[in-house]
Amino acid sequence: MHIDLPEKRYYGIGEVAKAFKVNASLIRFWEKEFDVLKPKKNAKGNRKFTPEDIKNLKFIYHLVKERGFTLEGAKTHLKEEKKQALDKFEIIDKLEKIKAQLTKIKTQL
Repeated sequence: MHIDLPEKRYYGIGEVAKAFKVNASLIRFWEKEFDVLKPKKNAKGNRKFTPEDIKNLKFIYHLVKERGFTLEGAKTHLKEEKKQALDKFEIIDKLEKIKAQLTKIKTQL
């Protein structure tokens, strides 16, 4: 899944939910379930996600929504095989970006 977010330091939960096409409540739920997600919270309690959090969210989304892992399965997969799985995911993500660019060029021709 290609997520199109502008280059920023922090993203609001609304922006993130809209980019992933899910409800904000799902993002909040995943924040509680997965230890790798640590968004910053301001005095009001608003969550601000860093680009590193977005990268982790992409990986969690890939495991749960695209590959069909259960939450427990995704947690154990993150703990046990994080480095290897993350490398594969980054390669897949780069290839999907290249594919999106190529299709964009194709439509412009």
